[in-house]
Amino acid sequence: MTRNKFLVVGCDSCGAIGPKIGDVIKVDGSILGKFAVRTALMEVMAVGAKPICVACGLGVEPKPTGESIIEGVLSEIRKVGLDQSSLVISTEKNFETTQTSMGVSVIGLANLNELKMGQAKDGDLIISLGVPSVGIEVLENEQKGLIADLEDLMKLLSLKFVHSVIPVGSKGIFYEMKVLAKEAEANLKLNQNPNIDMEKSAGPATVILAAISGNRLEELKRYFKKPINLLARLEK
Repeated sequence: MTRNKFLVVGCDSCGAIGPKIGDVIKVDGSILGKFAVRTALMEVMAVGAKPICVACGLGVEPKPTGESIIEGVLSEIRKVGLDQSSLVISTEKNFETTQTSMGVSVIGLANLNELKMGQAKDGDLIISLGVPSVGIEVLENEQKGLIADLEDLMKLLSLKFVHSVIPVGSKGIFYEMKVLAKEAEANLKLNQNPNIDMEKSAGPATVILAAISGNRLEELKRYFKKPINLLARLEK
């Protein structure tokens, strides 16, 4: 937008997850809406931007499925200070559908001095918060308190010794860890026993990676009850 202010865009899409006859994973529409928008929100917030608008394209009828999905979307965006006036919605009104699909985009604003991309430092530890989960595992592990959520992301962003964060989705932990290292222009010295599957899909951002000061791991663990694993150290 200007030299010191930027638009940041995040998006997510889902198919074959929902309450319809053709869906592979059967869940209520509100569950789908919650996790889809959470993923896009995390992408925007992780780089230091403040969400200002959410757009949902739903490949289902307005009622009851569309209404249920939006209920889940609203439950998440309220956590970051947005409401229905910040939400743009389109639904399928011409044809009957037998399978649920949706796409969601989140737009955020960020000041140059607030951007968190490439802020990780030499000697930082790369840790994971949460257990990679996909499909029905997401709901099971949510009940057990094992997956990352918006509250976890906001807490990480508030800690001064957390220099960079990145949500993990379908590409898995190792892929996103390499992205984080590349942004910081650093190499990864891997932990040989990370105690977590670094190749598995993390579905709808069920894991968050963070680069933290090298001597603050035990302090970080005091802020969270969810699983935290040491993955690597950054070396420049």
